[in-house]
Amino acid sequence: MDSETENTSKLLAFILRHKPESIGLQLDPEGWTRVSCLVEQARAAGHRLDPGNVLQAVHAGAKRRYEMSEDGLFIRAIQGHSSMQVQRQLQAVHPPEWLFHGTATRFLPSIQAQGLVPAGRHHVHLSSDQATAMEVGRRHGEPVVLRIAAQRLHAGGHVFHQVENGVWLTASVPPAFLSLARD
Repeated sequence: MDSETENTSKLLAFILRHKPESIGLQLDPEGWTRVSCLVEQARAAGHRLDPGNVLQAVHAGAKRRYEMSEDGLFIRAIQGHSSMQVQRQLQAVHPPEWLFHGTATRFLPSIQAQGLVPAGRHHVHLSSDQATAMEVGRRHGEPVVLRIAAQRLHAGGHVFHQVENGVWLTASVPPAFLSLARD
């Protein structure tokens, strides 16, 4: 991903996940906004944004963080929200036996004490495979992958969701359901 596309993606994440009000933008409860409104209000706030670089950021990279409506008029961040404007109504689904979470080794003592918590977001993000979790962990420092006993957690009443890009979400993961993943 080139630096302009990466900068656009970071701006989209900031606006669509965390601070839509920073440019005076209103998202609907599912996180959608008109691309034209996003561009117009971002420009008015001094950001260099146009429909072309928005579309390029949506389709760049393998993470698929953003989604466009079929008609191309609307955009949203798929997950990772901290904005209270967004309260997605996600379908509960039965998880696989194991899910994974990538993090940095420096966070292990806290995680082992309190489990995985959303840390300002609406959900804890989990992966269905260790390789993806390892990539996530690398973004934060020396990586480590945690294995989550997802079916046991689900049987205990925890709700799971899987969003459009394959990321698994849940409210929290208590320490008793975590272990270090082994290759």
